[in-house]
Amino acid sequence: MKKTGILLLCLLMPFGSAFAEQGKPLSVELLWQLKRIGSPVVSPSGEHIIAPVTEYDLKEDKGSTQLWRFDGEGKNNRAITVKGLKVSEPVFSPDGKTLAFVSERNEDDAGQIYLLPMDGPGEAQRLTDIPTGVNGIKWVGKHLYFISNIFPNQTWDEMKTQLKADEDNKVSARQWNALPYAQFDHWLDERRQAHVFRLPASGGEVEAVTQALGHELPRSSQSSSSYDISPNERLIAFSTYGSDNRIDPKLDIFLATIGSGKAENITPENQAADADPSFSPNGKTLAFTRQKIPGFYADTSRLMLLDIDSRKLNTLTPEWDRSVSQFNWTPDSKGFYATIEDAATNRIYHIDAKNGKVKAITEATDFGQPAIGKDGELIATNESFLHPARLVSINPRNGKTVRLENFNDDILKDVDLGTYESVTYKGYQDQDIQMWVHYPPGFDRSKKYPLFMLVHGGPHNAITDGFHYRWNAQTFASWGYVTAWPNFHGSSGFGQAFADAINPDWKNKSLEDVLKAADWFKQQSWIDSDRMVAGGASYGGYLTSIILGQPHPFKALLIHAAVYDMYSQMASDFAVHSTRFGNYWDNPELYKAISPHYFAANFNTPTLVSHGQLDYRVPVGQGFELFRTLQTRNVESRMIYFPDENHWVMKPNNSIYWYNQVKDWMTHYAKPGGQ
Repeated sequence: MKKTGILLLCLLMPFGSAFAEQGKPLSVELLWQLKRIGSPVVSPSGEHIIAPVTEYDLKEDKGSTQLWRFDGEGKNNRAITVKGLKVSEPVFSPDGKTLAFVSERNEDDAGQIYLLPMDGPGEAQRLTDIPTGVNGIKWVGKHLYFISNIFPNQTWDEMKTQLKADEDNKVSARQWNALPYAQFDHWLDERRQAHVFRLPASGGEVEAVTQALGHELPRSSQSSSSYDISPNERLIAFSTYGSDNRIDPKLDIFLATIGSGKAENITPENQAADADPSFSPNGKTLAFTRQKIPGFYADTSRLMLLDIDSRKLNTLTPEWDRSVSQFNWTPDSKGFYATIEDAATNRIYHIDAKNGKVKAITEATDFGQPAIGKDGELIATNESFLHPARLVSINPRNGKTVRLENFNDDILKDVDLGTYESVTYKGYQDQDIQMWVHYPPGFDRSKKYPLFMLVHGGPHNAITDGFHYRWNAQTFASWGYVTAWPNFHGSSGFGQAFADAINPDWKNKSLEDVLKAADWFKQQSWIDSDRMVAGGASYGGYLTSIILGQPHPFKALLIHAAVYDMYSQMASDFAVHSTRFGNYWDNPELYKAISPHYFAANFNTPTLVSHGQLDYRVPVGQGFELFRTLQTRNVESRMIYFPDENHWVMKPNNSIYWYNQVKDWMTHYAKPGGQ
């Protein structure tokens, strides 16, 4: 197989000054020293830029977040909240003089809204005292709006008493009479409902908004993108259940006059998800996203526009084969800036609200959702495989960026990050597959290196050109491996047909793509085909479990949080195939054809298995089933169990342990380094 077209993105991307020839490796310990910058917000005048910055303490084994203020010139940047606490969701008042955010501090039992003046010194003052906590805050007009997960038939005082009684209750049992019962890593309490509330920014009585309309927000997940308020505070638009079916929930957009007592379903005809409502700054139009295929979370998300007065609905981007999700209106209500996943890169686009014309603003490397700053400049995070998120301003006309901070430069100045590139090879039925290839520091093409093939999860995600903390390819490469991320069939960002190509057959196309990626590497003079290993998590763990039962070239495998038994996956908070393709009792042959456990008779590759107890997306029993199967077949295997982790390994010391266990396992079967 020949190389079919190499897009050289960045064979060496310097971070500040030039790297030393033999600098420090990008170790996992170093990953946890880096400051992590979150999504920025900008005051209406563009004068103030605020972004959350998170740091981790290995001794405490936890992180804390501060809000930082940036001046747009990259100077005079400073933290404006106390170190050691957690803060989130900064939003500005309409006049830009006050910043609101969510924090839990002092005697708070749950997150509350705090207000901080921006025009002079002063301490943040708590605005709310909501026993069930707040999230999803917005500041519109004279009110702050928020979401709280309440006991719907109780007063605030009664809720406080109820929460204390629940905390003191010696009975640990939970009870459900209907779905949903969990979301990723936490159980859902069916006694509670998520609703939107508001209160005056100057303080006063809390007013129920959606509760008075008789509709709760979706129980599994809510955020500030679940609802929006018109600029004149007359209307609320929110996403919620459009039917009584909670097994395969239908999400619709409802529109209501605040205080009217009734809401109108404006999307009843669409059977898939309508979400992310957002009013235009002039209040004349409501934008939201729409998918058309029920049960397919990676269905192309289209941008819809509803004229508030006429109720005329328009699909803005009907022919564009990319999904729109993270979008912001321009101040003149004439368009949007959005971050779009496009062929393995998250790029910023402008979308014209009148004709749907799209224009790419950025090209290489990943960008986060942009905020609109002074003089129309965009403010966003920018990252790549070789540097963590930076805060940048972006010229919307030519995409040129200016960095606004120097976080992490001191940590990375002596680190040799290696190099990477994007290649295209022929996969299933000779179709083009994009793949990221990462080279270790000091890579010498005259030598032969081992390969660590990484199999991404989802399956309907893609590995984009960003800095990945949980599975950092450059960290793996720093051990002495060429590391690869193929974006196989099913990956997002390459169009609807490509993403949906593996449904309902999760197995064959993506399997062939990964095995042909291995074949591509075998033909490279700098790869030792006798030192090839592979690993994946979630769907990547599923596909690696499939590889385990098929002929393959890998000497050892890593399988984390794998969907191993498609029958047992019914215990998950999310049943993958049932909505579109039927349950296992309706379509048993499909499940037999694609479930990894049916191929256990062929398992003979040394395998490291890891899983977390708090994983309700892929329940932990899947990992133990796989480990017992391997042990029963006398296959060399190891099980790593995390009682306090969810679908991912999130705690600093657990992460360091996991990376080092992976290193120990892989180096035992495939010696690292060039030979």
